[in-house]
Amino acid sequence: MDKNILNTTIIQTSLAWEDIDKNLENLSQKINEINQKTDLIILPEMFSTGFSMKSKQLAEGMNGKAMQWLKTKANKKNCVIIGSLIIVEDNNYYNRLICMYPDGKYHYYDKRHLFRMGNEHQFYVAGDNKLIIKIKKFRIRPLVCYDLRFPVWSRNANDYDVLIYVANWPESRREVWNKLLLARAIENQSYVVAVNRIGTDATGLYYSGDSKVINAKGIEISKTKPHEEAIETIALSLDELNKFRKAFPVDLDADKFKII
Repeated sequence: MDKNILNTTIIQTSLAWEDIDKNLENLSQKINEINQKTDLIILPEMFSTGFSMKSKQLAEGMNGKAMQWLKTKANKKNCVIIGSLIIVEDNNYYNRLICMYPDGKYHYYDKRHLFRMGNEHQFYVAGDNKLIIKIKKFRIRPLVCYDLRFPVWSRNANDYDVLIYVANWPESRREVWNKLLLARAIENQSYVVAVNRIGTDATGLYYSGDSKVINAKGIEISKTKPHEEAIETIALSLDELNKFRKAFPVDLDADKFKII
């Protein structure tokens, strides 16, 4: 096993509106279709419900149906699975990203930047924890959708190699999505892996997907097309990343700051 290679699978799919069972069934089929070894599977934001503001009606606890499903699938595929879902804890509701390991252990990150134009801040509580996980020799920073617009929060402090965004990002703002993803890869000298949904939700919003994997030079290295269901596995090379960082060490001139 080469610990300097991270086989990363992105799943671009439509989501059934507020239908947990249907989404888990669809994603189970997608995961079963992965016919090559993978270390990491990434699902869209709120993969079990779509981007719903019915937090009280749809939330589950940390031992709920979607969490149990994640445990089962991660164990069966012997890989880490990442995606966000609606969680209730201590009477608060979160858009919570879960990093589920094959042994049933997990880490989580609560979306920090809530999308106020969609009133997300009225139905969910923002998180403030910075999460970095490790798979093989890769340090991975997972974030959620609207976080993409905030470069300070996404900033690489020489503590990650892969930056992940899971999203429900509408097609009407796809140019922003595509441009900011390139910027984050270049400015942070890291891989960026972005997984967005496709299809139309019950509010009438259309999603083009535009899921992609970008290397530290700002070059797209994935082949997933917008508007289409897709499952793609891409091999990320830590040796290649570190070689580029060594040859072009912009981090040595980076501004120092602390997030308060």
